[in-house]
Amino acid sequence: MKQFKTILALGISMMSLVYGQELKSPNGNFVMDFSLSKDGKPTYQLKYKGKDIVKPSTLGFEFKQNNQMSFDWEDKNLDKNAFSNFISGFQIIDTKTSTFDETWIPVWGEVDKIRNNFNELAVTVSQPKTERQMVIRFRLFNEGLGFRYEFPEQKNLKYFVVKEEKSQFAMAGDHTAWWLPGDYDTQEYDFTETKLSEIRSTFDKAYTGNASQKAFSKTGVQTSLMMKSSNGLYINIHEAALINYPAMHLNLDDKTMTFESWLTPDAVGDKGYLQAPFNTPWRTVIASDNAAEVAFKGPQMIYNLNEPSKIEDTSWIKPVKYIGVWWEMITGKGSWAYTDEYPTVQLGVTDYTKAKPNGKHSANTKHVKEYIDFASKHGFDAVLVEGWNEGWEDWFGNHKDYVFDFVTPYPDFDVKELHSYAKSKGVELMMHHETSSSVRNYERHLEKAYQFMKDNGYNSLKSGYVGDIVPRGEFHYSQNIINHYQYAIEKAAEYKIMVNAHEAVRPTGVARTWPNLIGNESARGTEYQAFGGSKPNHVTVLPFTRLLGGPMDYTPGIFEMDIKKLNPNNHSHVNSTIANQLALYVTMYSPLQMAADIIENYERFPDAFQFIKDVPVDWKDSKYLEAEPGRYLTIARQDKNSNDWFLGNVNGDNSRSTKIKLDFLEKGKKYEATIYADAKDAHYKNNPQAYTIEKKKVTSKTILDLTSASGGGFAISIKEVK
Repeated sequence: MKQFKTILALGISMMSLVYGQELKSPNGNFVMDFSLSKDGKPTYQLKYKGKDIVKPSTLGFEFKQNNQMSFDWEDKNLDKNAFSNFISGFQIIDTKTSTFDETWIPVWGEVDKIRNNFNELAVTVSQPKTERQMVIRFRLFNEGLGFRYEFPEQKNLKYFVVKEEKSQFAMAGDHTAWWLPGDYDTQEYDFTETKLSEIRSTFDKAYTGNASQKAFSKTGVQTSLMMKSSNGLYINIHEAALINYPAMHLNLDDKTMTFESWLTPDAVGDKGYLQAPFNTPWRTVIASDNAAEVAFKGPQMIYNLNEPSKIEDTSWIKPVKYIGVWWEMITGKGSWAYTDEYPTVQLGVTDYTKAKPNGKHSANTKHVKEYIDFASKHGFDAVLVEGWNEGWEDWFGNHKDYVFDFVTPYPDFDVKELHSYAKSKGVELMMHHETSSSVRNYERHLEKAYQFMKDNGYNSLKSGYVGDIVPRGEFHYSQNIINHYQYAIEKAAEYKIMVNAHEAVRPTGVARTWPNLIGNESARGTEYQAFGGSKPNHVTVLPFTRLLGGPMDYTPGIFEMDIKKLNPNNHSHVNSTIANQLALYVTMYSPLQMAADIIENYERFPDAFQFIKDVPVDWKDSKYLEAEPGRYLTIARQDKNSNDWFLGNVNGDNSRSTKIKLDFLEKGKKYEATIYADAKDAHYKNNPQAYTIEKKKVTSKTILDLTSASGGGFAISIKEVK
């Protein structure tokens, strides 16, 4: 069912243009006021239930003066020196309001339908000194505000360079924030929880090492930024529909508690190259007095600010549960590289048939067959294999342009034999393309690599962008590289390939438009548990931040927390209990879920592994039962293809007891719940593998008393008894 309604305002008086315009959300909880300041600066403010969310904040741009750009200034008495100022001196020349309401069906998701309902205000402003115009479009949902800038086709604004976007977000207080250091190259940090005023003093401690990173300010943070006010409001700032534009960060003036947009530059320091007509991404402010509403409804608002799917036939896009030859290499038990003999390699020159194998290369035919057998036996859709292709001996840190060709396997990896074997077992193989951030090289080989995938039965792809971008000087989140990621997604759609991009820009709802973007990493995933560990509360923050823009390939399901048991030289520890790892399949929403541990560890705990086998990856409905960022999160989800429900809870540092009502179950029906919970003495650090499994008959009237350990949680499968 689809509903659509648009109402255009018949007229706006000049009095309202002078004193501003008010816009309310459909339910009336949000009120946004727009006006011009005395010097002609566009200004907005936002309230939720009468409480300030964003105090009066200005909007606009600073453009780069560039004599090579084309403008029609001749024969006019215009101020050419005023070109860089697109912040002040505006007049309102038109306003339009409208209402929109529809329901659309996502290809995959947390729910099987999404309502898109907002009230809109479009304000056209003109700058008389330069005869240039801009439309500022506001959409106010029941979840929050989205706004963007639109540059119509016009004589005096054709091609132009953005020096900086000047969107402000003036906070109403010194909020508590869960933040990541502002960085042009990575989001792979642990979250830091402080007051806004404490960001500067704690920045250096939060700015931990990474394969590629570039900070820009000691008060710079990344979106999606989650905050909580002293009067109990949960506030999130992010962006939606990031297309042909640099990613936005936020720079804080910690004297006024005002954030201002800070775009990622390119290699020469420019922020964006635009050509009118052009629309920027949406800037989003989501707020609620209920944290669960931000985590659940926030992503839907982000998706609603993106265009509908551009893929007409989406029948080939299917959620995937997979295992893979990966964790043993991440932990150091195995190796991506085939040989240790060559200190440097060149594709087309190095002869691997003459090399001595190192005996640790994980992506070999025999070993991959073992994973295919395991996947087939336990009902997994696919097997990911990393390190299958030539070039891994010196792939990282050398700024190589021609690092991989994405089609040439190592001598011990038989592509055709494995394709045939996997097909006979009803399992697909998942391709891996590590670009080593040489984006030019990847584009050079892209179509040939995608055709190679189709020829050999690969329908899904994990791509990676580890290390500094090649060509040098570019950043992972600049306009040029954003366009590369988008190009790869759209080209993959032509070949009917699903993409799971790692180290790419954090998602902004683009998967609504291109649903073959079935997952992203773009945050600190499970791999960091093998690199020294993440904070035990990390997974209680991600659903309020990173996941607002789209699903994450977090790679959960680790059962052996002591990494030195896989690799004696690796003394890392996974800061989680087994029950917590199971719960992640529910709380970390993704249509792409990996059972990330090695086969042997699942065979040690077959009863706990059963939950991973049972849990779906596509949902009919979801209920966010309780939530507090950095503390806990409990979610129930209904399988898209049955009446079964699955429930997950992840817990932060402190143990916690809770009562969970099962009133979301259908009344009058009986169910059996299988509860995977932390044992009484469980603890993420000293007793992570202590869990219990209990079966109970339940109904919609049942209330469960449950306890989560430090770094723990619980997972429940609830199946109808017929």
